[in-house]
Amino acid sequence: MSDDAILITGGAGFIGSHLSERLLGDGRRVVCLDAFDDYYGPDAKRSNISSIADHARFELLEGDIRDEACLDRAFESAPIGAVVHLAARPGVRASLEEPIVYADVNVTGTLRVLEAARRHGRRRVVFGSSSSVYGGSLRTPFREDEAADRPLAPYAASKRAGELFAFAHAHAHRLPAVALRFFTVYGPRQRPDMAIPRFTAAIAAGEPLTVFGDGTQGRDFTFVEDIVDGIVRAIDVDLPDGWDVFNLGRGELVELNHVLAELQRLLGRQVPVEHHPKQTGDAPITLADIGHARERLGYAPRTSIDAGLQRWVAWWHAQHDE
Repeated sequence: MSDDAILITGGAGFIGSHLSERLLGDGRRVVCLDAFDDYYGPDAKRSNISSIADHARFELLEGDIRDEACLDRAFESAPIGAVVHLAARPGVRASLEEPIVYADVNVTGTLRVLEAARRHGRRRVVFGSSSSVYGGSLRTPFREDEAADRPLAPYAASKRAGELFAFAHAHAHRLPAVALRFFTVYGPRQRPDMAIPRFTAAIAAGEPLTVFGDGTQGRDFTFVEDIVDGIVRAIDVDLPDGWDVFNLGRGELVELNHVLAELQRLLGRQVPVEHHPKQTGDAPITLADIGHARERLGYAPRTSIDAGLQRWVAWWHAQHDE
């Protein structure tokens, strides 16, 4: 294992902060680049990394991935062995309202990161993509060799574009690159606008749950620690072709209704459920075929949905019962 630092863009976010902790625990150096934008509270992101902010092997840089000079400073701050590119404008539904912003941050920003990695010695880029690239496909489980050319929202299109730029750089510039398609990640520090935090807050307050659809839609819920384990493995995986793409999910279909019932049980409160029509951009189902990741990365997710929800609720109580 090299002593070179891992540069994490979006390193103070949900997945990024967990990844930073894991890498530091493994004895690696971390350079965290984060814009601390106001998509959701910057204070929450600072809290995410508060326990590691003073770590001797951790460096925090504030800046935007669309700023070429900022990226150059990040690469020059320490010997960088690889980049884990997680910075992005998140959210499927919000992307329907602001597609230009999503293209600017997720496409132009990703291209800036790839170009910076090329300029600074062809450092490997591990790109955080999304299961949303599979669009409305019903051919489950989703395999990495699917065309993935029917995105249902600008967010999904921006992530697929990022993958294609990464592939193009691997081919044209010999820039080693990996795309990781994350499936419905949840756990401590999850963004408050996501489904599980919203449902948890509503149940705790005794308010009705707003569900788009009848609740039978299936998702491949994946606990954040399992996602982080996959990322760490992708940093060091051999790339004989200079490129690869992996699904990171649990490989298990869980109905939303099960999640709602389990959250109510864990929180000790039953609330009404109000059903509304499905929203534009929502995939009917997500389910990962993780065979490729299992074979090439040794990826083996360990956290069941019930165990993960129990850990989520315990963390949520710790944040709200002080």
